[in-house]
Amino acid sequence: MSTGAKTSDYGRGAALLTAGIGVTGLVTFAYFSISSHALSHKQYGQVALLWSIVFMVTPVFYRPIEQLLARTIAERRARDQSLGGPLRIAAIIQLGLGALFAVLALVFRDALEADLFGGNSSLYWIMFYSVLAYAVSYFARGLLAGSQRFGLYGLLVFIEATARIMFPVAVVVGLASGQRTVAMGILAGPVVSLFVVPLALVGRARADRNTTLDQRTPAEQASAAAGEEARLDAASGATAQEEAQFTLSEGGGFAVAALLIMACEQTILNAAPLIAKGTAGGSFAAAASVINILVIARAPMQLFQSVATSLLPHLSKLRAGGDFAVYRRSVRLTLLAIAGAAGFGVIVMLVTGPWLMKLVFGPDYVYGRLGLAAITAGMGVYLCAATLNQAALAARRTAQATACWITAAVGFVVWMLLPIVDDPLQRVEIGYPASAFLLFALLLGLYRVSTPRAA
Repeated sequence: MSTGAKTSDYGRGAALLTAGIGVTGLVTFAYFSISSHALSHKQYGQVALLWSIVFMVTPVFYRPIEQLLARTIAERRARDQSLGGPLRIAAIIQLGLGALFAVLALVFRDALEADLFGGNSSLYWIMFYSVLAYAVSYFARGLLAGSQRFGLYGLLVFIEATARIMFPVAVVVGLASGQRTVAMGILAGPVVSLFVVPLALVGRARADRNTTLDQRTPAEQASAAAGEEARLDAASGATAQEEAQFTLSEGGGFAVAALLIMACEQTILNAAPLIAKGTAGGSFAAAASVINILVIARAPMQLFQSVATSLLPHLSKLRAGGDFAVYRRSVRLTLLAIAGAAGFGVIVMLVTGPWLMKLVFGPDYVYGRLGLAAITAGMGVYLCAATLNQAALAARRTAQATACWITAAVGFVVWMLLPIVDDPLQRVEIGYPASAFLLFALLLGLYRVSTPRAA
């Protein structure tokens, strides 16, 4: 396959996922909009908090396994190696992470139920079972990403969002009532995927097998069967060596490192409001101002997830095949696309930023053009760094990538705690772009030393 065709395949996969996740984002927005009309302010606030907890915990605990599967499956498919061992090991690690969450959630049940949900045990148990159910959903996402079945991946997240929105709709039209019904939508998404994913995978495998058999003559089938038997016989002596390349310790090490990266990412995006509140005399207004401006950084991460999901298996497959010309081209095109989008965003913020922020958040929130432009530029640099992080994971430089993330996250937190700049909002406007640039510089250096030049 030509360089352009391989890059085009990656582009189509990223575009397909972007469209799917974009539509899913609209459905999710509708879930909140309908729920806000179906519930009182207090009830809606508790459901929104429940949502925040579930979707803050699940990426940290489970996305490492999604990335592990995406990388490993893509590599092994490129080398025609078996997948059974890696799938079993990934499942064991995922079960372990799920069990860890369950233990922590049960140990701190009283505090979580009282402090977060105002004593509402129903919301606590919905949170508990939702996080556990998402373990299977993220495992399936990794399997689909590694197999480069991006259409099915997008369909999965869309089905989850559609199942979720049915619950507040039922309350609005009078088929059901109450906060518990609306909140059950959060649990319904991953539960539905438990049934959809196996059926879809079995159906796809059967269709592929039938198509192949229909196109072969009996002689070709006999020859293929003999070749497969010979391949399995040969593999019986090499399987142990191949499987030794992927052990529980290796998979566990990747999962721990990826979990630390996820924690650092959440620190950079979520620590600033808490620090702002603490350093501004407990002011909720200061925290709200920081939260609002960081929406500029958070919102593009949803769409970038689709790019990252398709990029990691694509790069892993190319490295396994030694095709570094396409590898470098894919990374370069992704970085250029992000830079172009971020540059456009900076121009928009310089021209209309303060007006847009007042329109979205109200006249009480005032932001300067330069600060908004700095956050937007930082967002672009951050997404470029996240792209290079996928390259580091594909290159099996997970430990080095983790060190880069920890350095950037610690630097950002230290800066936010220092009283060099009095206004916490200005500290964020300086600190976020600076930490993003530091992360990018570190990961760029790692990319350069870990990526061979194309022949």
